[in-house]
Order: sequence, then C-alpha cells, then structure tokens
Amino acid sequence: MFEGNWNPIDNFKNGDLKVMLNGNYHNYPKSKSYKEGQISVGLIRISDDDDLWLLFHIGRITKDLDVYDGMGYEYEELSQYEKYFGRLIVRFKNKGQNMIRKAESVIDDCYIAQILPDTFDNDLFPGYEKVSLNWKDLKRVIKKTNWKTALQNQKGVYLISDKSNGKMYVGSAYGENMLLGRWQSYIKTGHGGNKELKKLSFEHMKNNFKYSLLDIYKAKTSDQIIIERESWWKKVLQTREFGYNKN
Repeated sequence: MFEGNWNPIDNFKNGDLKVMLNGNYHNYPKSKSYKEGQISVGLIRISDDDDLWLLFHIGRITKDLDVYDGMGYEYEELSQYEKYFGRLIVRFKNKGQNMIRKAESVIDDCYIAQILPDTFDNDLFPGYEKVSLNWKDLKRVIKKTNWKTALQNQKGVYLISDKSNGKMYVGSAYGENMLLGRWQSYIKTGHGGNKELKKLSFEHMKNNFKYSLLDIYKAKTSDQIIIERESWWKKVLQTREFGYNKN
C-alpha cells in the first residue's frame, strides 16, 4: 500500500523488492504477525484508485527473530508459485487499516481478476502532458519502445525539479534524437553536461530529481523557436535567479 512519497508498485517495477518484503514480514510495535510454519502471501496495490492487487511473493515463516516494529522473521520463498509472481492480479476491496490479515478473514472477498501473460508492466506512454518521472522511473521507461518512439520524434522544453529544495532547471531538446537523446544523457551522467548540475552529486540527482515537459513541438519546428520558448520558461519560472539555470 501507499505511504509517504513511495509506492510499492514502483519498487516492484524497478526490481527493488526489499521494501515490500520488509512490509510483508513486519511486526507491529506490540504484537507479532506470524508463527513459524505459517505461509505469507504478498500482494501490492496496483494503484490508489482501484481494488486490484498484484501477487509478488509467497513464503513460509522459518524463524521468529523476536523483533517488534520491524522485520521480524526469516522465511523461505515457495518456488512452486514463482511463475505467478508479478502476473496474478487479485480483485479485493480493502476495508481495513491493518497491513497483515489472516487469510480466513479476507479470502471470500478475493477474486482472481487476471493472470497476465508476462510480468506486470503498465509503463505505457501516458501522453506528453502527463509526463512526470523521478530518475529511477525515467531510467526504466526510457528503454521502453513506446516511450522511445514518443520522445525521439519530438523537440521540446522540459523541466527538472529538485524536490529537496524546490529549485528547478529548464532545458530544451532539439538535437539528435531530440527529447530521447537529451533525457538519455541525464540517465548516463545525471547532469547532461549542464554546468550548475555538475556541482551536484549523481546520488543527489537520482534521489531528488523529477522530469516533466513544458512544451512539445514537431521535429520540423525551427530550433530557434525551441530556444526562444526555453528562454521564456526560464523567465517565467525564474530559474536563473532561484534555480539551476545560469544563462
């Protein structure tokens, strides 16, 4: 489920299962969730506006670590069910606050909605006006065919926002591969050759930067128009005075 600024379905798509497994084998501050020998079924909500949950793990408790308010168990993954991990979608309307439930209390309300032919991936290009990605998400989707097709044929003006301090950077893309080429450079180096961004650590950019689009233009649009629009956005957003732009 969702908490703060992270969403487990994004962790799943990025291949980072640690967050979900920590939650799956979590003990509350004053009570334990499992007994040795019990089986745990791990589900993560696909989005916050539906009742669909993705199976990501099934395991058996092998040892009670006697830890409270944290990950309290060792476990063995049940490999015979692995072929369904990331593919089986359950429909369940969540009506409670507890993160861990006994199967008997919810099983009659759970239905198999779908078994996907391959591992879950909802990274379809959402439309230029809806692009808003952190660095990790950008790294993942930039390899997808539908994203590459959408970005490599469009010139544009983009925005990088630093969530740690509110600073912004306005950039433009009109060279080789247009937006795709420009954003690929941020995945490779973090700074993309920009003087002010070079002053930041790559780790800082990976953890704090978000990427979105301000203007989109067809490939045949004059580069000068793109440059003028870039300057306009720098002025409007005051990124020279308060952000990472210096020219």
